[in-house]
Amino acid sequence: MMFIDRAIQQLSLLKGRNGLRKILANISWLFADRILRMGFGLVVGVWVARYIGVQQFGILNYATAFVAIFNPLATLGLDAVVVRKLVAQPTQQQSILGTSFWLRFIAGWLTWWISILGVYLLRPDDSTMIITVTILGAASIFQSIDTIDLWFQSQIQSKYSVLAKNAAFILVTSLRVVLITIRAPLIGFVLVILMEAVLGAIGLLIVYQKQGHLIRVWHWSSSLAKDLLRESFPLILSGLTIMIYMRIDQIMLGQMIGDKAVGVYSAATRISEVWYFIPMTVSSSVMPSIFQAKEISEQLYYQRIGELNRVLTWMAILVAIVMTFVSKPLIMLLFGNNFVESGAILSVHIWASVFVFSGVATSGWFIAENLTYLSLYRTLSGAVVNILLNIFLIPIYGGLGAAIATVIAQAVASFISNGINPKTRKLFKVQIKSLLTTRI
Repeated sequence: MMFIDRAIQQLSLLKGRNGLRKILANISWLFADRILRMGFGLVVGVWVARYIGVQQFGILNYATAFVAIFNPLATLGLDAVVVRKLVAQPTQQQSILGTSFWLRFIAGWLTWWISILGVYLLRPDDSTMIITVTILGAASIFQSIDTIDLWFQSQIQSKYSVLAKNAAFILVTSLRVVLITIRAPLIGFVLVILMEAVLGAIGLLIVYQKQGHLIRVWHWSSSLAKDLLRESFPLILSGLTIMIYMRIDQIMLGQMIGDKAVGVYSAATRISEVWYFIPMTVSSSVMPSIFQAKEISEQLYYQRIGELNRVLTWMAILVAIVMTFVSKPLIMLLFGNNFVESGAILSVHIWASVFVFSGVATSGWFIAENLTYLSLYRTLSGAVVNILLNIFLIPIYGGLGAAIATVIAQAVASFISNGINPKTRKLFKVQIKSLLTTRI
């Protein structure tokens, strides 16, 4: 409780024009969303894993990881850029939203076909995998509607997005339970994943209109499209490299060992990565106030970045310590004896969260400083390190080797690389202070 109280005190330093109360309310909605998904999603997800077995669970997660690698091409790295522009240029919101939507819609279609071609080249004789990737990849088209979510983020009103997407989530989660009870095949569970994306998009459209806004007033701007792509291009490449070093382990495990190894590894990462909602939730609410602080003073700007990073870094350390000691019994309790090897993997993989939390906390700095190309370099270094380590460690240690590679790659990308480059050394010092003190 003391930790939480002190964290809230430090978050008070992050309040912007709309005040601390609005930020905390927004965080509360986002936390409620993630806790709901973490609770029901994890329980039903574990149930699904037990039902379909290690092999088919591996197929599903391989396909999910494969599609996720291409996801930055669908979103075009526009999220933070669009939010910043909506905050800075409120009178241009219709052109910003319209241009962003059409860019992401076109990119979504292209990404879908790229993912289909990619899996066909890797597994030309695996019809199950090709069909699975084809279905899951179609969700990228509907992500264009998430432009509405960016609007709500810029207004610190994420509760509307939460309501829309949770309605879809609850319905789809219920359908998963039905599929288990009727003993449906794997393809049924794949289809409901796509259904969630479709229903979530419909929900966003409904709540946006209920708030008195109309999509038909959005309009395209060629000059703005060029500006958005120019700013987001490094973020697209950065996003690709991020997804590579976060998901390439599952792809390489599948190719080098087999889908069963992917299933065992995915059970561990499912628990480890469920905590990643914390930095995403807090940062999305606080980032607008950090952008505003830069316009006020450099001291206030770095103070807010430092306090955000300190809160999130120590949250991650506490989570990692606890999960290290409970990893094996937790895996046995949730997934059963068939996933017993996942316990050791989880105890290692969870430490990647320390660097993930810090990386998310400091990601806005690269946008605010117009140094997004440096963000690309650091994530590219992490991807290269992860791939090289996987090549050596997976044949020897299997999933445990992939977990070790992930932790080291995250440390390189989110932490060590900032100390190497002179332009990011000031940010590196902020991260160092976060690790060396518990004062928050």
